Parts: sequence; C-alpha cells; structure tokens
Amino acid sequence: MSTKPISLLLVDDDKFLLDMYSLKFSKNGYDVHCAAGPEETLKVLRDGGLLPDIILLDVVMPGMDGVELLEVIRKEKLAPNAVVIMLTNQSAPSDVERAQKLHVDGYIIKASTIPSEVLEEVNKIYKKIKG
Repeated sequence: MSTKPISLLLVDDDKFLLDMYSLKFSKNGYDVHCAAGPEETLKVLRDGGLLPDIILLDVVMPGMDGVELLEVIRKEKLAPNAVVIMLTNQSAPSDVERAQKLHVDGYIIKASTIPSEVLEEVNKIYKKIKG
C-alpha cells in the first residue's frame, strides 16, 4: 500500500471551519489544501495543478454554490478521480438531489456532525470507493 498521504481539498467560505477541519484532517495524516470559495477552488485546480484524492465541498457560498462549482469541476474534468463529498448545512431533499445528480460520493450535514465524525465518515466513504 502506498505511503503517500491522501490529498484533500477543503472548500468552504467559512474561515473558522476551514481552519478547524484542516487541523483535524492534517492531524490524521491527510495532505490538506484549503480554498475559501469557488474562485479560489477553480484557481488551485486549473492553475495550481492540484489533483486531490478527496474534495470536501460546502454548498452555500457567495457567487457560485457548491453544486454549481462541482458542475464546472466535472465539465472541465479538473479532478477526475476525486471522491467528492458535500459538507453542508443544506439538508433539504432538493439540495441532496441536486448534488446526487452530479454523482457526489457522500453528503454530510455539518450541523449534526462533529469534526471527528466528519473525519470518520470521509474515511469510510473514501475506503468504500477506493478500497
């Protein structure tokens, strides 16, 4: 098995959450990259050449929401092999459905999940998909 750390791109417009999750995943061996919104995300994927193993994506962000951002990522094949997990407070069935149409691999509701549970859930989803 490869010893290369799993690379994670964390996308959220909330600096506090970026810092908190970044710390949580870093302490657990992940190679964490943060983007504070859609523009920054597209910049690191297009120009930075980042190919994350996992993208953790918030839905509600200024300018373009996480689902719209994911549409662009998919259309431009910016992270073709990434496991995509929505990490959001949007729990309405219509929100979940929009994300599922873009084949997200997981959907975690922030408000009802503490950081260690988010980490566990991300690990579980990643292992299920990548073995």
